Amino acid sequence: MKLTDADFKQLNGTTLAYMGDAVMEQFVREHLIRNGQIKPNRLHVSATKFVSAKAQAVMVVQLLEENYFTEEEIAVIKRGRNANQGTVPKNTDVQTYRHATSFEAIIGYLHLLNQHERLKEIMEYVLTDKS
Repeated sequence: MKLTDADFKQLNGTTLAYMGDAVMEQFVREHLIRNGQIKPNRLHVSATKFVSAKAQAVMVVQLLEENYFTEEEIAVIKRGRNANQGTVPKNTDVQTYRHATSFEAIIGYLHLLNQHERLKEIMEYVLTDKS
């Protein structure tokens, strides 16, 4: 069964975050390499500044405070934040992890709906802001 855009709009927050995690990882890696970081150990250290739960939580909270998201995007973010996440990593508190999941959810949502311009806009904003 192939999913449609209507199906993607109904996916739970955890599934969207699963996709968003991979998409964000690719954006971050490409951003770092394009900006001249080519040493593997340095790449890993730099990437964690963006892909850690704490960093993602800061990003989504900041963007929410700036009213950066549309109403539709906020609804997806809330779905991601409220998703049943099963377990939480030992080094992260529940609230931080929920916020990080919500950010990954909106990234996955935009990717699956082929809203690549909006996705790129968000990622460039958070990556430039953190560089």
